[in-house]
Amino acid sequence: MANVLIICTANICRSPLVEAMLREKLREHNYSDWTVSSAGTWAEWERPAARYSQKIAQRIGLDLSGHIAKMVTEEMMAETDLVLVMTDNHKEALQIDFKSQAHKVFLMSEMIGRNYNIVDPYGGPSEGYEEMYRDVSRLLDQGFEQIVKVASDNASIRTQG
Repeated sequence: MANVLIICTANICRSPLVEAMLREKLREHNYSDWTVSSAGTWAEWERPAARYSQKIAQRIGLDLSGHIAKMVTEEMMAETDLVLVMTDNHKEALQIDFKSQAHKVFLMSEMIGRNYNIVDPYGGPSEGYEEMYRDVSRLLDQGFEQIVKVASDNASIRTQG
């Protein structure tokens, strides 16, 4: 069993959608004992997922209606095996704020051997959310094996000692 944490800025657009998508993908591949959660680097507590993120989730058979934004904490970072972030700024902030957990923090794009940011669609039209969805969907599809490998390797280390 491994724990994956998805991070964006406010925990209302990108990370809740990726959390639900990854949880479903893991379930489809018989990793139902894994946990996936999300948080933000600058989250305002108790905000729901963005309307367009909820609409995309609903269209693909997922439900974000119960999502409540939360700020990343030391406890979350300590309990997770892989932290997937959307931007270089998220990665840098987490590696500075949680130095002992820095080795677990990766850009989502790094899971496919690339290094680029996933644009935040917040405040923009639905097309921006659709573009973000297409991007993270592709990253989850192409990077799934790497996500499983990194999280599994780190979970083995965490549970052994």
